[in-house]
Amino acid sequence: MICSACAPALAASGKCKLGKIFEFPITMTGMGPLTTAKVNGTDVRFMVDSGAFWSVISPASAAELKLSTYPAPFGFYMVGVGGARTDMSLTKVKEFTLAGFSFHNIDFVVGGSQVDAGIGVLGQNVLHFADADVEYDLGQGVVRVMKPMDCGRNVKLAYWTDSTTVYSDLKIEPTTRLNPEAIGHASINGAEIRVMFDSGASLSMVSLQAAARVGIRPDSPGVVPGGPTQGFGKVTIPTFIAHFASFKLGEEEIRNTRLRIADIDLGNADMLLGADFFLSHHIYVANSQRTIYFTYNGGPVFNLDGANNPNVAPGTAVPMPNGATAADATSGTAGAASTPSDSTLQRATAVAEGGGDAGDFSRRGAAMASRRDYSHALIALSRACDLAPDNGEYFYQRGIVYWQTSDSTSAMADLNRALELNPGHLAALLARAELSLQKGDKARMTADLEAADVAASRQADMRYEMAALYEDAYLSSPAIAQFDLWIAAHPDDARLPFALNSRCWARAFGGVDLSLALKDCNAALKRAKRGSSFYAQVADSRGLVFLRFGDYAESIADYDASITIAPKIAWSWYGRGIDKLRQHQIAAGDADIAQAKSLDPTIAEAFAQHGVEP
Repeated sequence: MICSACAPALAASGKCKLGKIFEFPITMTGMGPLTTAKVNGTDVRFMVDSGAFWSVISPASAAELKLSTYPAPFGFYMVGVGGARTDMSLTKVKEFTLAGFSFHNIDFVVGGSQVDAGIGVLGQNVLHFADADVEYDLGQGVVRVMKPMDCGRNVKLAYWTDSTTVYSDLKIEPTTRLNPEAIGHASINGAEIRVMFDSGASLSMVSLQAAARVGIRPDSPGVVPGGPTQGFGKVTIPTFIAHFASFKLGEEEIRNTRLRIADIDLGNADMLLGADFFLSHHIYVANSQRTIYFTYNGGPVFNLDGANNPNVAPGTAVPMPNGATAADATSGTAGAASTPSDSTLQRATAVAEGGGDAGDFSRRGAAMASRRDYSHALIALSRACDLAPDNGEYFYQRGIVYWQTSDSTSAMADLNRALELNPGHLAALLARAELSLQKGDKARMTADLEAADVAASRQADMRYEMAALYEDAYLSSPAIAQFDLWIAAHPDDARLPFALNSRCWARAFGGVDLSLALKDCNAALKRAKRGSSFYAQVADSRGLVFLRFGDYAESIADYDASITIAPKIAWSWYGRGIDKLRQHQIAAGDADIAQAKSLDPTIAEAFAQHGVEP
């Protein structure tokens, strides 16, 4: 069918039209673009991943959906972050439905880690369907699969622009069936790099090798840890945040921005342009022309730490007409914010208050929340709630945004309303459980987690979060039960080492199944990099296991390792203090316990709660 909203593209001949094969709505969950589909008639959610060559379903989700799997061809595997190899299997879905468009007997890859709140990812075999073009407008909550008709290679397909709009047209490299990802050329600090447009990556990221070419390394001055990252594979790797003087792509330049760098091997690219870039741009991937068209939506591109401020100076793009320079670009100091301009605020307000039905407002509000523009997100989500007062999902979404703005009273009211309308809303049950724990209402938290336990499937990924909440509340037995279910269903997940460590700690803290606790900790340590913060956490857990066993020398050795790496873990100081006191090293033990109490005044009570005292 012809896309009536996509009036004739900017074409010299006037004959070019864009046929819309289908479009599907996108709801941002965190930094993940999720869409709803059906697998053999069952409603599911997938993350839209332009960087995946094929669509993937996680093993736990395949089991939950009762999909039969069969071996992949010999030599077929996936390489995740850190270079870890993950073997995959295949499944055939009899009927896959997306936005009313049905695919029959479609193959999915099965394997790897669970992906955010979805059961897997939609890759290029769906997005590149029939060699079509793909339009990503995540800020408005929609992706369209398009077919140009009577459009030559010189026709500009940025149909949403007018004569005053600055847009970029960036040539991309030829694609193949095995490498269908869109790859173009950009520059960082003046050095040319190849970039992959990857909506499945939550945040944009530069490889260590590319960063090193412009003199930036993890140990360079000003580079700080950026936390771990994971992909489909079995491992997580550390990231670092570094300052870059310039990032230039097409007719845009971003000055004085911070980017994540990591030891990622992309094969044919140096950088991932992730969901943060997609959110801040309207993008049309013209596979038909080997060109990407994009316009800038406003606000920060990479630096999403300007909460509630839709126009942060560092990391803000500067669109430039062809042939112009960035002489007037915003310079600023990395991390400093500017006052939003009137035009930027008006544009954001216009988007939040724009037309459409409740679903349109919901999706726009979710996109704004992902960009941390919470004030405008609340405008849009409130409109969604007004238009559809019986839809619990919209109240859940608004409740999460209220929570993110520290308005826990309004957040709780919306979560209550969401669960009145839909008592089995798993995400709302978990959110209210966590908020109740923060408010000290452990009984309410427990009731919600018990309800979630009944509503969730045995393989549900949410059981990891349920286990963590029980553990935070020092409720060892239910935490262990939830970890048991999650670990059994996710043997190849990148979070497995963290789950093993947590189950080890829960068993040690509860004083149950200590031999199994030691087995869990040993398995986690094998997957931990010596000297890392995770190694310190596992050493702390195993120190408690040995303390419970009465093997004080081994316990002290583990606590020594933990304290050397992470000297602010109060648990390690207190546990080592008990070890020393029981070995009659009174002065040393008292000193360790005093240090622990200075870090956490409640630490003695936490240990005593489960019968571990000096």
